[in-house]
Amino acid sequence: MKESKGRILVVDDEQEMRSLIEDYLNKEGYEAICSSSAVEALEALAPGGHLGPEHEQGNIDLIISDIKMPKMDGLEFAARLQTVRPEIPVILITAFGSIETAIEAMKRGAFHYIVKPFKLAEMGVNVDRAMEYRKLQRDNTALRDEVKKSWNMGSVIGKSSAMKAVFDLVGRVSQATANVLITGESGTGKEMVARAIHQQGPRHLKPFIAINCTAIPESLLESELFGHAKGSFTGAITRKRGLFEEAEGGTLFLDEIGDMNVLLQSKLLRVIQEKKVRSVGDNVDRPVDVRIMAATHKDLKAAIKDGRFREDLYYRLSVIPIVIPPLRHRQEDIPILAEYFLKKYSATNRSSIRGFTKRAVSKLMGLKWEGNVRELENVIERAVVLCTAGLIDESDIPSPETASAETFFGAATGDFPTLEQLERRYIEMIMEKTAGRKDKASQILGINRRTLYRKEREYGMVSADSHEDMEGVEE
Repeated sequence: MKESKGRILVVDDEQEMRSLIEDYLNKEGYEAICSSSAVEALEALAPGGHLGPEHEQGNIDLIISDIKMPKMDGLEFAARLQTVRPEIPVILITAFGSIETAIEAMKRGAFHYIVKPFKLAEMGVNVDRAMEYRKLQRDNTALRDEVKKSWNMGSVIGKSSAMKAVFDLVGRVSQATANVLITGESGTGKEMVARAIHQQGPRHLKPFIAINCTAIPESLLESELFGHAKGSFTGAITRKRGLFEEAEGGTLFLDEIGDMNVLLQSKLLRVIQEKKVRSVGDNVDRPVDVRIMAATHKDLKAAIKDGRFREDLYYRLSVIPIVIPPLRHRQEDIPILAEYFLKKYSATNRSSIRGFTKRAVSKLMGLKWEGNVRELENVIERAVVLCTAGLIDESDIPSPETASAETFFGAATGDFPTLEQLERRYIEMIMEKTAGRKDKASQILGINRRTLYRKEREYGMVSADSHEDMEGVEE
């Protein structure tokens, strides 16, 4: 038996019209189900009905409904369907067509509008379009479900043992109320981990407020966190609620807490200890119920020794410390992260890229990813946009644009070159880094441009008979 192309519910109070559409749909390879009343159809489609979403029979791909029907017309049916089964597209048909009715039908959520008398071929074209739309909806839903399944810690993914340990810790601390300190290099996903803890905890219905302590000038950060009273400074024309008050009942995430100045650290410590906040320029303390999560890429214990971070605040924040490992320490996570970003940006850019070649995956696994997951995401997004083939290959993945000094000297001295060879390699690297700008290159090298010109000729980096403009250049 040939597999059905989809299940379509036909709603019409006229038996003849129902039979006509049903026969045509069955002939075209669809499975048609009929109902003589919009009221009955709505009851059947609702949760608990025999066509409800929880039942196998409720897997309806499309609804074709007449507009003029007793008890409930098609317009009201389409509107009420939006609250019950908004995922199902609806095609409305009527013998009383008008522009006004068509506009109203679309406002009620109809996918399309057909006026009687119509040709069955016209009906078929619109059915095919609606089914394609439904398929696209299902594909997107499946992708979201897969994302939820894989990224079971909010927006954090990983199958490495290091990330599984993080997932386990997140699952255990999400139900607690203790403050959390998340450490790790930039781009490892510290904020994502904080959001996962919030979303899985009892505060998930309350706000999650995030602030980057380095993104706001020190002079404004206090007002941003604690708020300010009217008239407390020039321009304070009204009272402003701070982020502690905005996050009431929820979570306040302080990113890059290691960059907060010591004076503000003292005020933050007072809020944590007393669970009260005082706005700038005010003399009234207001109680706050906020769970604090903080993050930093810095070594706070070293900062404590240097006097740049309060030790008492550190222990208040790091009741539960979570360390996010860098991407280079969990290489097995790179392919699944790359696959996720591929699906994400293929959908965003409507790309038909199917995946990666083995060479591309090998190259991804071999890179250092100093920018961690954030850098990987940027690379995959760029590859999706620029790739012209069905698979992303190694040539679509950019190598690091410039080598660091440590990387350069490690590679350049590995074969024990002569001083002359080492000088040539260094000049070549500087010229590449400065995009051939000789004035900038000579400044970095500590030589004038005439000397740089001469060395380029000596090392064969330019043609020996090359005559560049030397006017005004002195030895």
